[in-house]
Amino acid sequence: MQPTTLTPAHPRNLEFGIYRDGDNNLDASQAAVLTQARDVSAKDGSIQFSVENTDGRGTQRYTIADGSVGGARADRIPDDMASPDNLASFVARTLDSAEKSGAKQTWIDLVDHGAGDGGGLEADTYGGVMPMQKIADAIAQGEAMHAKEHPEDAQRNVDGVVANQCLMSTLGFADALSHDGVRFLAASPETMVSPGVPSTVAEAIARNTGDANALAKGIVKDVMHARYGVPGIGSFSPAAAFDVLDLNSSKIAAMEHAVKSLNDDIAQTSGNRAEVAALRSDTKSVQGMVRFPDATPDMPWHADRPAIALYDTIASDGRLDQRLRDDAKTAAGAVSSLVLAHAESRSFAPFGGSNYRDAAGPTVHAPVNAKQIDPWAPRVSETDNRFFDATDAARAERVIA
Repeated sequence: MQPTTLTPAHPRNLEFGIYRDGDNNLDASQAAVLTQARDVSAKDGSIQFSVENTDGRGTQRYTIADGSVGGARADRIPDDMASPDNLASFVARTLDSAEKSGAKQTWIDLVDHGAGDGGGLEADTYGGVMPMQKIADAIAQGEAMHAKEHPEDAQRNVDGVVANQCLMSTLGFADALSHDGVRFLAASPETMVSPGVPSTVAEAIARNTGDANALAKGIVKDVMHARYGVPGIGSFSPAAAFDVLDLNSSKIAAMEHAVKSLNDDIAQTSGNRAEVAALRSDTKSVQGMVRFPDATPDMPWHADRPAIALYDTIASDGRLDQRLRDDAKTAAGAVSSLVLAHAESRSFAPFGGSNYRDAAGPTVHAPVNAKQIDPWAPRVSETDNRFFDATDAARAERVIA
């Protein structure tokens, strides 16, 4: 007997999973995303939220739809939100709910600290941080779990990831998610101000499930126009820059190939002192992330540079070999093709008025000295991932850094 597909009485446009790790110092501020979700669902019945909310006191799991909470379950022992198995289980449950609700798309929102290619989802109770590659792989594991338990719905997967975490708009994360089947990434290349991405982005997704460009522009608009207030500081938006990236597999493959070609060119300059000096100068001229006055010198994300700006700078440097410049131009174009929508601030007040006009798109790890290569490894490693290996990044870094 063949399994039959569920037919919900009131199909929804979007199942939006919120995986909120409040087991750290962001608990109070980032709890706002749950209040926002309830308000959104009350206004728009086409959206259902699947929530896993953890703090140091325990874990709550429930859905939010039509302004009401349903199916609530609570455990006094908090889940380990830095565990890939736990994230995979959440993804599977969210996809189960999406099948029941008949949702056209399924997105998940990862709410916590972020560390770029180093990962994120820091659970204080367990002393863990989930590596970036394992975040992506856990999503794929959750999809496989849903498909095994629900073969009638095996084609359903996670369409998009919202990274309500700092620094997660990176080529490495985009590459990892794409290889695990995710189509969109909405994230900031820079540190964000908590509570970060508002849950209103679910409205932009639900309104535009058939139009990727409109969906992306709506998400970016919601993030960059959101305003939060802090006594003594004033009103501010949560992000200095924000992107929505298209993780189409052919685009990602072209980007990966272009970056590898450029990195191989850079590796071949190792014996040419003039070209090495020019490349180091070009890289230093593109400011890395964590652009705020009180940032400590050892922050590894000073070496996370906007990829398009970096590759354009190399491409325009007449001191370099023409092939290298041409490959840099190709790499810049390949990265640009991923960017469906972005916005950046010319003067982001919470970070001392720092300028982000070059932050139009994801970052790439580009250190200029040995101390920047992987200063917090092994606890947080920006180089232990598939993209770094596949693009020969280590060879290029040994030349420039």
